[in-house]
Amino acid sequence: MRQTPASATANGTTIVQANTSLFDLDLRALWQSRELLYFLAWRDVKVRYKQTVLGAAWAIINPVVTMLIFTVVFGRFARIPSDGLPYSVFALVALVPWTFFAQAAGRSATSLVANVGLITKIYFPRLLIPVASMALPAVDFAFSMLAVVGLMIWYGTVPSWAVLALPLFFLLAVLVALTVGLLLSPIHGKYRDVGHAVPFVIQLWMYASPVVYPVSLVPEAWRQLYSLNPMVGVIEGFRWSLLNTSAPDFRAILINAALALCLLVGAIVRFNRTIRTFADVV
Repeated sequence: MRQTPASATANGTTIVQANTSLFDLDLRALWQSRELLYFLAWRDVKVRYKQTVLGAAWAIINPVVTMLIFTVVFGRFARIPSDGLPYSVFALVALVPWTFFAQAAGRSATSLVANVGLITKIYFPRLLIPVASMALPAVDFAFSMLAVVGLMIWYGTVPSWAVLALPLFFLLAVLVALTVGLLLSPIHGKYRDVGHAVPFVIQLWMYASPVVYPVSLVPEAWRQLYSLNPMVGVIEGFRWSLLNTSAPDFRAILINAALALCLLVGAIVRFNRTIRTFADVV
C-alpha cells in the first residue's frame, strides 16, 4: 500500500491505494514517515528497560554469562583452539555481533504479529515495523561493546587500524538480519509456526558460524562453502578488527555483501506485495 500525494491534495482527502509497480520499494514513504519510525523504535526501548532493576545492564549480562559458560565448556573442557587468544575474549568478540543478529532477526520476523493491533487500525508504511524492531538489538549491541572493551583492556589487547572497518561488518549483520525479518514476518502472520521455528533455526545457525571455534577448524575442502554463511565474515571481521587475528576472506565478504543487498531488495519487494492482505489473514 502507498499514499498518492496528488490525490491527497486534490480536495483535502488522503487516498490510500495499492502499489501497482512490482519494483517500487516505496522508500520515499519510509523517509516521509521517519518520525514515526523514531517513535516506534523508542517505544520498544522504553518498554524493554521500564521498571527494571538492572536496566541496560541486562544487555551486558547476557553475552558475558554466555561467554563464561562457553569458556568453561569449550575453552577448558573441550580445549577448542582460539587462534592463540584467551578464549574468553575470543568468544565474547563473536558473541556480541551474534547476539545482535539473533535478536534483530527474531524480533523483525515476529514484529508484524506483535503490532497487529496497530496495523489493522491505521495506515502507515508497514516496512517501518520490522525496521524499527532493529533498534532495540542495536542499543543492546552498543552496551555489550562496553564489555568487549573492558575485557580487551583486562588482557591488554590494543586494536590496529583495522578497527575502522568495524562499522562495515556491523552493517553487514544489519542487512542479513533485516532480510531474514522481511522474508519471514509476512509468513508469520499466516503460519505461527514461524515464531517457534526462528529461535531453533538461529540456534543451529550459531553452530554453523565460528562463534565457539575458529574458521581454521573447518576442513579446507569445506571452507569455500562455509564462507557463504554471511555471519562467518561478520564474526571473523570483528575478531580481525578488534583482536588483530588473521584477515578474513574479503572476497567472500564482498560476495556476501552483494548477495545480502540483492536479497534485501527482493525481500522489500516481496514484503510490499504480501503485506497488502496481511490484515485479512492475521
